[in-house]
Amino acid sequence: MPETKATLRYLRTPATKVREVLDLIRGLEVEEARHVLRFSERGAARDVLKVLNSAAANADHTLNIPVDELYVSLAFADEGPTIKRWRPRARGRATRIRKRTSHITIVVARLSDEQLQARRRREAAAPGQRRRGVIPGRRRKAEEQAAKATGPAKAGRKGARAPEPSEPEAAPVEESLSDVEPGPLDQAEVEAENVEIEAGLEAEASPEEEEDRAARYASLGREAPPDAGAEPTPQAEPAKTEEEEGK
Repeated sequence: MPETKATLRYLRTPATKVREVLDLIRGLEVEEARHVLRFSERGAARDVLKVLNSAAANADHTLNIPVDELYVSLAFADEGPTIKRWRPRARGRATRIRKRTSHITIVVARLSDEQLQARRRREAAAPGQRRRGVIPGRRRKAEEQAAKATGPAKAGRKGARAPEPSEPEAAPVEESLSDVEPGPLDQAEVEAENVEIEAGLEAEASPEEEEDRAARYASLGREAPPDAGAEPTPQAEPAKTEEEEGK
């Protein structure tokens, strides 16, 4: 596979510290390696990121390979020359200071056709998801929502609980106004209507009208009042007074 490399020489950092950072990105895709280096707390990660970007730019410029098809095939650090300095110590003595350097080399190569096809299949199967996969909790939640939307189905994974079947909605029942019992507001309207009817009745009603009115009051569960022209009996008023005294 075509490869390109980038090298940084005489970096004033020991090779042992740089190798700890290179071990994190070796074998990763370029985009994922950038993500790792960007959030690394190592001091050498900043310089390694510059070398990685340079190698990816070389591949794009010389070989016309897009960055998303590259991965880190090789990453190593060699020891450079050591700068020696002296530090004064007690009794006129001196101690050597070693300021070590390193050479960083990063090689990027194009992914194979099989790897690219496998990655495209994964991205097509799960659009909008990260390449690392889907979190199991979110996958389970998505399956439950899909099962509720399409109806009861078999669980796709072992141990997964099947969603409970939803209760069928009852068909709307058409009821006529005559079958519906009047509520408190309807009863009040009916009584007001009856009062108006009573006021409009003539004082002397025919026997047929009296029978009709008595049947209407019987359907309401009340007794028909006496005629408007008739005088109340003298016993009605004392009975009413006795009821009030008893209360």
